[in-house]
Amino acid sequence: MMVWQQWQLDYGAKSLEEASYEYEQSNNNQPDTKISEEVPDAPTVASIDSSVNETGPLLNKPVKQNKTGEKIRVETDTFSLDIDTRGGNITRANLKKYPLSLERPDTQFPLLTELPANFYIAQSGLIATQKELAPTHEADYSFSQSKYEMAENQDELVVDLNWQHDSGIEVTKRFKFTRDSHVIQVSHIVNNNSKSEWSGRQYLQLQRVKPADDGQSMFIYTYTGGAIYSQEDRYEKIDFDEMADSKLNRDILGGWLAMLQHYFVSAWVPPAEEQHHYYSKALKNGRFVLGSYSPKNTVAPDQQTEFSANFFSGPKLQHELEDLSEGLELTVDYGYLTIIAKPLFYVLEFIHSFVSNWGWSIIILTILIKLAFYKLSEASYKSMANMKKVAPRLQTLKERYGDDKQRLNQAMMEMYKKEKINPLGGCLPMLVQIPVFIALYWVLLESVELRQAEWIFWIDDLSIKDPYFVLPLLMGITMFIQQKLNPPPPDPMQAKIMMSLPIVFTVFFAFFPSGLVLYWFVNNLLSILQQWRITKAIEQSSK
Repeated sequence: MMVWQQWQLDYGAKSLEEASYEYEQSNNNQPDTKISEEVPDAPTVASIDSSVNETGPLLNKPVKQNKTGEKIRVETDTFSLDIDTRGGNITRANLKKYPLSLERPDTQFPLLTELPANFYIAQSGLIATQKELAPTHEADYSFSQSKYEMAENQDELVVDLNWQHDSGIEVTKRFKFTRDSHVIQVSHIVNNNSKSEWSGRQYLQLQRVKPADDGQSMFIYTYTGGAIYSQEDRYEKIDFDEMADSKLNRDILGGWLAMLQHYFVSAWVPPAEEQHHYYSKALKNGRFVLGSYSPKNTVAPDQQTEFSANFFSGPKLQHELEDLSEGLELTVDYGYLTIIAKPLFYVLEFIHSFVSNWGWSIIILTILIKLAFYKLSEASYKSMANMKKVAPRLQTLKERYGDDKQRLNQAMMEMYKKEKINPLGGCLPMLVQIPVFIALYWVLLESVELRQAEWIFWIDDLSIKDPYFVLPLLMGITMFIQQKLNPPPPDPMQAKIMMSLPIVFTVFFAFFPSGLVLYWFVNNLLSILQQWRITKAIEQSSK
């Protein structure tokens, strides 16, 4: 009952990514000039350092964002990306290694976009004590070329934008791309060629609309929204409703901020040794902002300073996220069962390193889990087999005592005691296994590695439904067989309900991701084999 969402989210209706792509194709070379966006009212700089009275435009009054500059196209091995010369904002980021869908293998997945339907961009800038002496994300930058491309023998690519003020303040906004990485190092290099000290801060923020489908479905929930990390509170979600109801206003040492969606994440990661001020805001036009401010930095005349941060935009690959920042891998959200789910994922990943197929990896992992719980399952199946053996005697007792519930229960307890049967023996071992099964479910649902991963034959994407419904049907058959192996409930109504469950689950599982259905099918099949063997052994011993 827990696993309907992924198909609904990505494939039930047309995804936002597909809609955005189609919009982009139909409106190519037609920039949206109607966008008029308020710049967020972040906490005043004085709240971080009361000795400074800074009144930049980002802090006190709304500024209309109704203009865009020229676009600088950047092509690397992982990104096809646009940087707007107005503000140096990243307004488009397509992921080259992740196709939009199997039907469009040559179309790159659009994670960041400035298209209205799925507006989602990364902004950064500077705020100075004298507001005109620093480029915000609304400033106009000069540039030397409009297209950059990482050569095959090139490991790094640097893109520089330049801004200067008549006073002598010069700022270079630098983007450094690295091969085989979804991390972009973003720096603001301030050269003070004026005759006075310069004081200012760097801010980093993500701005996006709330998706029309925010990750909710009929049965399960996949989170789409913001998140931050601190040493005190660790991983903390800040959804769009929270941004609308109350503003985030917190000082954090290091940490990070991110916008999450299924399989993908964008995150700003400030230097770990700096205390940043984190904030959020809901804008009037339906957009939301999550951001942070750096500590103040003062630059003497003829001196230079540099503000830097890392920006990640890409798939939730746990090893890459772990290497970037502490706790960033928690954006692969396994919920309260993370302590169980993470080891399961690492085992699954280890198996995949040998078999190179995620479908067979799921099968092998399911076998290993069944082996680990073999003794517990054995105790459960023995109890159910014994219950099935005495089922005719239970029916006789029921007929004998009729509606006398007290005498019936006494007689049943005496029989259980005589036959050395624990009525709960079949339940308790299963309860121990439930957390593991649920954790594995989240692993299969949350792992981007399974997105568009093929298994065999017609199963060419383990993250979507079986197009021919073969796996759900087989799973339903295994459930029916299991029902026949179990002792029937004493209550006729309960018996009818139990017998209808295979049909109900088959219908539900018809729309579940194939990887999850494969796990349940293999688990049921192994359970049937084990239960059949134990039942046969008990029946033979009683003859």
